[in-house]
Amino acid sequence: MPDRVATISRTTSESDIALSIDLDRSGIIDVETGVPFLDHMLHALSTHGWFALKVQASGDVQVDPHHTVEDVGIVLGQAFREALGDRHGIERFGTAYAPLDEALARVVVDCSGRPYLDYHADFPEPVIGTDFACSLIEEFWRSFAMHSALTIHVDLLRSRNSHHAAEAIFKAVAIALRAAIRPDTRAGLPSTKGVLE
Repeated sequence: MPDRVATISRTTSESDIALSIDLDRSGIIDVETGVPFLDHMLHALSTHGWFALKVQASGDVQVDPHHTVEDVGIVLGQAFREALGDRHGIERFGTAYAPLDEALARVVVDCSGRPYLDYHADFPEPVIGTDFACSLIEEFWRSFAMHSALTIHVDLLRSRNSHHAAEAIFKAVAIALRAAIRPDTRAGLPSTKGVLE
């Protein structure tokens, strides 16, 4: 299997992002987005997904973290799609449950080449910390799914704490992604139609 790496930069009037990823190298995490809770979630994603991740981002966080969170999701999705290449030799599907204390999340991933997010998460509190709106979790995963060309189903099964809920979702996505992209011992493309798009 060729190296599964990608480096993407994206600059708009709302954010400036440089991101690199290595899907087969764990333990290298360097994330600084200007949104501390997003940094925490990306660190969990990289740790439990077993991939290296470097992100340097700046954005108009003085207005709202929204643009930075959404745009990091876009760039991470673009990098993930590039790193996966033609998707030959992967498992394709991944399913994971992840708890964090009382919170429990379930995520199912298909490296289908068809972008889709099905998201069901009712957070018990609307804001995490002082300024991170829980609605940004869905925005991040929608941006990621659309630009990575993955189908992702997210279900928050239970929670009484929004921080725990968000972290359980990110960890479940990480574990499901790890399962979906791992090398498959069978040769060829995991598709009956011969293409993933």
